[in-house]
Amino acid sequence: MKARAAIHRDFRIARIDDRLYGAFIEHMGRAIYSGIYEPGHPQADAAGFRQDVMRFVRDLAVPAIRYPGGNFVSAYDWKDGIGPQAERPVRLDLAWRSKETNQVGINEFAAWAEAAEIEMMLAVNLGTGTLQDAREFLEYVNHPGGTAWSDLRRAHGFEAPYGVKMWCLGNEMDGPWQIGHREAKDYGRVANETSKALKAYDPAIETIVCGSSHDEMPTYPDWEREVLEECYEKVDYISLHKYFGNNSRDTLNYFGKIEQTGRYIQTIGGVIDFVKAKKRATNDVHICFDEWNVWYHQRADDKARVKEWDWPEAPALLEETYNFEDALFVGGLLNEFIRCSDRVRIACIAQLVNVIAPIRAERGGPAWRQTIYWPYQMASLYGRGNALGVSVDAPTYNCRVADDVSYLDIAATLDTAEEVLTLFVLNRHPTEAAELDTGLTGFAAERIVFHRVLEGHDLRATNSAEQPDRIVPVEGHGAAVEDGRLRARLGSLSYHVIRIRVT
Repeated sequence: MKARAAIHRDFRIARIDDRLYGAFIEHMGRAIYSGIYEPGHPQADAAGFRQDVMRFVRDLAVPAIRYPGGNFVSAYDWKDGIGPQAERPVRLDLAWRSKETNQVGINEFAAWAEAAEIEMMLAVNLGTGTLQDAREFLEYVNHPGGTAWSDLRRAHGFEAPYGVKMWCLGNEMDGPWQIGHREAKDYGRVANETSKALKAYDPAIETIVCGSSHDEMPTYPDWEREVLEECYEKVDYISLHKYFGNNSRDTLNYFGKIEQTGRYIQTIGGVIDFVKAKKRATNDVHICFDEWNVWYHQRADDKARVKEWDWPEAPALLEETYNFEDALFVGGLLNEFIRCSDRVRIACIAQLVNVIAPIRAERGGPAWRQTIYWPYQMASLYGRGNALGVSVDAPTYNCRVADDVSYLDIAATLDTAEEVLTLFVLNRHPTEAAELDTGLTGFAAERIVFHRVLEGHDLRATNSAEQPDRIVPVEGHGAAVEDGRLRARLGSLSYHVIRIRVT
């Protein structure tokens, strides 16, 4: 398969916000308990946090993390998670029909996030919660001292405020399954007033209003329009969520969902522009894609189990085992976020540990990296700087969710500080390698400094506790810079990261 591409140094899409490679962790299943926190585990530190998991997290260079939910947050009282751990109440979590022990609350999680070098993005309860709850949460978390809530934090042993700048105004409020579900206009008004109150404390705070839970919701995209008409001038981001699967085992259709996601982002970008024009607003609202991942391998079974069980504590839930096909898909989806980085400033893989996650950790046992860990890590490490437009001329295919899908999916970033151009390339073709010839205009391309590839595995192959490194990136071959052009041979069903020294 012959393919050509063109990249111009001056054809910049946007400066990529580092938070494009954020993550999410919820009080759900074993994400917290026996995921990041397991007192008594051989790898746990004095505070109970697993250091084997921490090492994998640090290696991802996660810039920001959304917490504590998710559906969980819509009936959560943050005050249950502060004070002496032995005195904290055990509550019933209505979202996942589980017991919540509250042994990890905001202070414990903040300590974990600081150790992991990750900025917190906190969600407030706008389901059963109120504007006053959100305001008090902010004061407890961010104020230095001299007030009731800030002094209570200090009395709990946490002298310094956390300075959290990102605040989610509820979660999936368009969903009838959500505790405290609201209609769009009602939610928009509540979000407007809550954001106004948070920004009255600190105008530098960034607030994220709930968009659609996915693009097949019956209210999409009217939900975004109606919500933003109520709160546009007071918020900074609108959230999008989307999960992906391949129940039909149609690989090319699965990969076509990457293009479908681009249309989702484009549509909401248009809604944002419409509301901005209608309101004659001067501020910009961007997209926070704060829940995305593959979720389908156990989805039906998990839903049935949740209905049947009797309020267990930290049950195994949504523990997807990801295969090689999923890793290729995640690489392509991250390419779409790079291409849409003018609209999407923040994105969060959901979730980080155990629950639909790139990292798995057995209770009392080992931790390992799933297949999807690797494209996420490489994008996070090397997909910083400026996103550049890429013109691709390659064979295409049609599928159920999209037409004219290129077999080659390419995104590019330019790190001007290191003078490195990085190409992220997915060859979706099931049988054919691609002979790629890429023009590099405006660059003096010197040499390839890094080439890693995921390829050569059965699509259903997985990593496991017994075989944790079955699927890992390996050294790539068949790529070279010649006469200022990149020429590369890309095997079928492969994902490549190619870094080129440029001046």
